[in-house]
Amino acid sequence: MARPREFDREAVLDRAMVAFWSKGYEAASVDDLVNLMGIQRGSLYGAFGDKRTLFFAALERYQQVVARELFEALEAPGSGLQAIRRFFRLRVASALDRRRPPGCLMTNSAVELSGRDRGAGARVGSSLLKMEAAFRRALERARAAGELSPERDLRALARFLTSSAQGLSVMAKAFPERARLEDVVSVVLAALAPNRTGSRRKRAGKGGS
Repeated sequence: MARPREFDREAVLDRAMVAFWSKGYEAASVDDLVNLMGIQRGSLYGAFGDKRTLFFAALERYQQVVARELFEALEAPGSGLQAIRRFFRLRVASALDRRRPPGCLMTNSAVELSGRDRGAGARVGSSLLKMEAAFRRALERARAAGELSPERDLRALARFLTSSAQGLSVMAKAFPERARLEDVVSVVLAALAPNRTGSRRKRAGKGGS
């Protein structure tokens, strides 16, 4: 009879997630992982297979634990633009939380592995597509409520916001300063504001006809 597993799988997976998040995939050795996870090497292989499989499980856990709060902010009912503002406020707060490693595990993994590991690249890409889709839904709510002009390209805006969110994580690794990060967020959110100059020109054109 197989011996029962003697550890909490989610708890040790959380520790593995932090190890990969702080060290990166290559730099996190199996010895590092078993020490940080508090389990034996045989238990790691028995429960998770190998280091790469454990890494993929850690990416999934990151989506469930860390990214979920951000996605819930975007999916919350009400103003689409307010949802996007909440998302970026949470992104800044997370980036400055000293209890967490710097940056974003998905962004870090994209930079380190996407060009040479198709499995990792596919998982990171899937995460980014989910974020883009969540931004798109928030933008659709904003347009339906009259917060955005009907002429705005929502797909392009959703991709811009996704790229900005990932870039913010990279910036936070180098410059973990609230004022600097909030400057970035202010410009990102300004891109969603109505084009008042264009509106004034339209009104002036109508008045002169």
